[in-house]
Amino acid sequence: MLFNSIGFLIFLPIVFCLYWFVFNKKFQHQNRLLLFASFYFYACWDWRFLFLLMFSIGLDYLSGIKIENSRSKKEAKFWLTLSIVINLGFLGFFKYYNFFVESFAELLGGFGFKANVWLLNIILPVGISFYTFHGLSYVIDVYKKRISAERNFTDYAVFVSYFPLLVAGPIERATHLLPQIQKERIFNYEQAVDGMRQILWGFFKKMVIADNCAPLVNEIFNNYQTENPVNLAIGAVLFAFQIYGDFSGYSDIALGVSRLFGIELLKNFSFPYFSRDIAEFWRRWHISLSSWFRDYLYIPLGGSKGGLAMKIRNTFIIFLVSGFWHGANWTFIIWGGLNALYFMPLLIMNKNRQNIEVAGQGKILPSFKECLQMIITFFVTCIAWIFFRAESVSQAYHYIARILSKDIFSFPNSLPVKTMALIGLMLLIEWINRERFHGLEIKRFRPWIRRAFYIAIIYIILRYANFGNNEFIYFQF
Repeated sequence: MLFNSIGFLIFLPIVFCLYWFVFNKKFQHQNRLLLFASFYFYACWDWRFLFLLMFSIGLDYLSGIKIENSRSKKEAKFWLTLSIVINLGFLGFFKYYNFFVESFAELLGGFGFKANVWLLNIILPVGISFYTFHGLSYVIDVYKKRISAERNFTDYAVFVSYFPLLVAGPIERATHLLPQIQKERIFNYEQAVDGMRQILWGFFKKMVIADNCAPLVNEIFNNYQTENPVNLAIGAVLFAFQIYGDFSGYSDIALGVSRLFGIELLKNFSFPYFSRDIAEFWRRWHISLSSWFRDYLYIPLGGSKGGLAMKIRNTFIIFLVSGFWHGANWTFIIWGGLNALYFMPLLIMNKNRQNIEVAGQGKILPSFKECLQMIITFFVTCIAWIFFRAESVSQAYHYIARILSKDIFSFPNSLPVKTMALIGLMLLIEWINRERFHGLEIKRFRPWIRRAFYIAIIYIILRYANFGNNEFIYFQF
């Protein structure tokens, strides 16, 4: 079931009404409703993989209890290792089996050996990367004694399968989400209204920005060998906004929907294209994944405690693993490696924490220096996005080579004026509200002005949205 589908627009009000008007006597009843709704939500995609989700939930639930009840460190480590191996085993099989087999065959071919490989026609279970990381963080936190093992199966199952975040995050922590599930929720009108604003902004970014960019990007990337170099550059920029509108739009909808049920999820995006360097970009883009790798991979590897060589090694590891997490293709690994290279000058000069506050803090416009920094950061990010979008490393290389050809100063064949204007509107609104939680958190104007503005956004969605059931990009990860 997609957020941008008629089915979800029917599903959400039904669950909301049952949650607050029928099952509101006890929060345990609300949790059971959320669990049933979450399983139904997931089964609407493919009911067969619901059993895989349930197995993952049961595995980590029992592992957490076994770890906490262990009489020795060795026994606890056994159950932790078992959970990690099984979880990553399923993730590796469904997501990476064909990649490893094909890569091994190519390696043998390089030495003159021909290998007949057995590839599988595997359907990737939607959301497996996200709910697997939910479970892994939980058992690791129990092992590290950051949290007690959850004994209520329903509460734990809701933590993993909670439908707003189930298929594309944000990647939650048990320390943040479980306490909210374990207590009574009281309907908060202001929280719910602001949740609706955030949902509206998410729909705008997904259906107006991302879905209008998508056909243009597909056309350009599919015909990159014959496209004008300027058109190729435009295609790279449009993809940058497509993936931002698509993924951050999903996150806004997820956070807004959850707020309707009195539960706050982790913020996943914080206006990343206003970043002044690549370190700031990664503090603002897919925040839940970046912080997950920091806490469960970077710090255990030694983090920044060692010398410069260790810092460089650990930084490359988390960026390469992050790239591989996104998909079984060398393009994602190179995308991660490029971002690591971008990060290196800041790390070596110890300037990776220099831009903590938002650009133009307390000002209407950024300074010239900040503006130049944002343009450069966006430019190098777009170069990396080409590898992310390309179907192969060869395609990405030739795509970039054609952009840098002698015809770069020629005129484009056509300009997507409407889409560019809509992107400009989005950037303007987000710049005005860059110091707030989301793009439509507008509090400085009078109520009638805000209402008129929301009506205008709704009109733009109805007028310019692509109403096809367009899946979210991150469903494939």
